[in-house]
Amino acid sequence: MLENSANTTERKNPFFEPYNTPHETVPFDKIRISDYEEAFIEGIRRDDEEIEKMVNDPEEPNFENTIVRVDNENGENYYDLLSRVSTAFSCMLSAETCDELDELAQKMSPILTKHANDVKLNKRLFKRIKYVYEHHRELTPEEQMLLDNCYDGFVRSGALLDDEGKEKLRKLTEEAGMLSLQFSQNLLKENKAFTLHITDEAQLDGLPETAREAAAAAAKEADKTGWLFTLDYPSYSPFMTYSTQRELRRQMYMARNTEGIHDNSENNLQICSRLINLRREIAQLLGYRTYADYVLVHRMASNEQNVYKLLNDLIDAYKPTAIEDVKAVEAEAKAKEGDDFEMQPWDFGFYSHKLQMREYNLDAEMLRPYFELSRVIDGVFGLANRLYGITFKENKDIPVYHPDVKAYEVYDRDGSYLAVFYADFHPRKGKQGGAWMTEFQGQWIDRKGVNVRPHVSVVMNLTKPTAEKPALLTLGEVETFLHEFGHSLHGMFANTRFESLSGTNVWWDFVELPSQFMENYAVEKDFLRTFAFHYQTGEPMPDELIERIAKSRNFLAAYSCLRQVSFGLLDMAYYTKEDAFTEDIIPFEKKAWEKAQVTKQLTDTCMTTQFSHIMAGGYAAGYYSYKWAEVLDADAFSVFKKNGIFDQKTAQSFRDNILSKGGTEHPMTLYKRFRGQEPTIDALLERNEIKRNAESK
Repeated sequence: MLENSANTTERKNPFFEPYNTPHETVPFDKIRISDYEEAFIEGIRRDDEEIEKMVNDPEEPNFENTIVRVDNENGENYYDLLSRVSTAFSCMLSAETCDELDELAQKMSPILTKHANDVKLNKRLFKRIKYVYEHHRELTPEEQMLLDNCYDGFVRSGALLDDEGKEKLRKLTEEAGMLSLQFSQNLLKENKAFTLHITDEAQLDGLPETAREAAAAAAKEADKTGWLFTLDYPSYSPFMTYSTQRELRRQMYMARNTEGIHDNSENNLQICSRLINLRREIAQLLGYRTYADYVLVHRMASNEQNVYKLLNDLIDAYKPTAIEDVKAVEAEAKAKEGDDFEMQPWDFGFYSHKLQMREYNLDAEMLRPYFELSRVIDGVFGLANRLYGITFKENKDIPVYHPDVKAYEVYDRDGSYLAVFYADFHPRKGKQGGAWMTEFQGQWIDRKGVNVRPHVSVVMNLTKPTAEKPALLTLGEVETFLHEFGHSLHGMFANTRFESLSGTNVWWDFVELPSQFMENYAVEKDFLRTFAFHYQTGEPMPDELIERIAKSRNFLAAYSCLRQVSFGLLDMAYYTKEDAFTEDIIPFEKKAWEKAQVTKQLTDTCMTTQFSHIMAGGYAAGYYSYKWAEVLDADAFSVFKKNGIFDQKTAQSFRDNILSKGGTEHPMTLYKRFRGQEPTIDALLERNEIKRNAESK
């Protein structure tokens, strides 16, 4: 009888129930693809129900019953359903997607955009929020920030528009949402479609053992003989750096730099043009001159002039050195190939590596044996322990969405539980390229005073282990890990009352400070000493190798700076347009970033069609943020250099004033509280050994 009853028990959607997992983490092991759609639809219904209750509340609107309304009539997480399913789904879409999930995303995108518009354009709801905005009790600074953000969020979403304007905005945002999703899906398909399949071992000439082993493993995975190279960074980068096969380097380069412009269903050219125009139309409908004007109101840079000043100052400071950088690489190429050799873009990585070897006797492969992944993890966690006293403990009972993913409990200095930390290290078929940090649960303090702790995740594409070797990273990959880990600390240390102001919910040109700050440690001898041991012998990285790392730190730094500045110029060129964008993207791109270019540009390559940050990733009119944050991180790290890179007092100040505060105050206020002054470009120029030229002084 009991058995029969158990068999007929109806399965419940795991999103609808308490998770009953360690720390209420997402039960990935129980979720089916069909659960997402059902949870989305029910989550929208519950949102609508909650809003109806609020707008029909006979009580006079106030901060408590309108801005921070809590309704537990149907259970603690009843009205959180939509955010619960959205966070899980968006992670899967980026880290472990498949055709079914892609199709569901296409289906849900207009439905979710419509719902978001229904909320933001609800007249009765906005009437209550506006009333509170104009007639509220005395608020704490954090409460005031929440109210300002809430009111402003509605206004910036069209709440003050007339009915015709609101309808137009709906159509524009729904189309933009669909197109940005389509852009990402096209890019992933295009990226995964290309492989370079080699069966002749002679064509592996120059490639280090790690690259060969990884390519052999990739071929085996794909049921092919020989070696398989992909456009994923751990495969692409070594090939472009070491392969002596110029024609194959050309093929790889062209495949990577023509993503999204081929005559196929994954072409992103029209999508990009339309997105640029849609965003301009949205901004102008809301009363702004350009989309950049719309975005920069809520950025530290505050306006387009300040962004261009930063970018132009960097060009003035770095370009002379960058030109010399390129000349040195070209000279290296001619010395090896003859004076009539004309260097092409697919040659730059190869000959710059030769130059680096000659000048510093250093390359990524020499360092790999000292950066075995488990040791690097210990090093990064150990750094967090030395700075902040926190510890990490792997918990295999926490469900994960892929066997590659590791889940950890994080404990504070006093032993109290701080957060859950997920780490997803390696590339795979359904995973977007690049690296990012996300959250499955934010941090907030609930109505009972309980501090709900965050569940943060870092997703990367680091070198995979092979049958012969464990995962051995490059120094660049160690920096990537430190970068994303910096974002995760921003999330894990969050300690604010409201989730929407918590952790990384800060202005875009401030969000990169904690991440880029952590990168500074990658070349610090005292840090390397804690974990950089040879994976076979256990010997520490030799002093002279560490010295070579320090000496070579600024190798091509000026060239790299200008490359990033060029992306910032391209971004601004699109989003500062007042009139309709009608130009052909490829020639427009070449002209837009010309001022920062110091190498040859090819007419048949394109960055825009694969530039996820500004087309699909939230950095539109904001890519300059990386350079802005670099100024901040160099300035902030100079305090640690002065006081000691592991100085706990300085670290505590950084945690208290920046990492734990989220978006509760203006970012410059927070920064000045830590630093005692506004940042200057000086620390960055000093770090890169760049001297200002006479004109920029």
